[in-house]
Amino acid sequence: MRIRLDHIGIAVNDLDSGSKFWEILGLKDSGEEMNEEQGVNIRFFDTDAGENATRIELLSPTGEDTPIGKFLVNRGPGVQQIAFQVDDLQGLLNRLKSEGIRLINETPTTGAHGSKIAFVHPSSTGGVLVELLEYTE
Repeated sequence: MRIRLDHIGIAVNDLDSGSKFWEILGLKDSGEEMNEEQGVNIRFFDTDAGENATRIELLSPTGEDTPIGKFLVNRGPGVQQIAFQVDDLQGLLNRLKSEGIRLINETPTTGAHGSKIAFVHPSSTGGVLVELLEYTE
């Protein structure tokens, strides 16, 4: 199975103030969207590495009672997750579960850009929230 680092998710209080550093650094703002299911506003910044680029994903909550809202209350702004793109998300989730890896999502949900996503619990990854995603055509 092919796997690659897709993006690093960073929780911010608001997208505009969270964007300043990445803009100065020269990363390209590649758009914004809202994911109602996750309760989050998202803005991506791309490097200039084409389709192999690793992106920065800024995550701003739509309310305090959302995953990102709770993260900000408990931990403050900062790295919230690391995301890996995979070819067969459900197959990988099944394998991880069979190996005793603790999953937050046993079945995929909808992510940014119409992707399918699922999260692996930090207790199984050394303390890092890992997002697994599969882009759908």
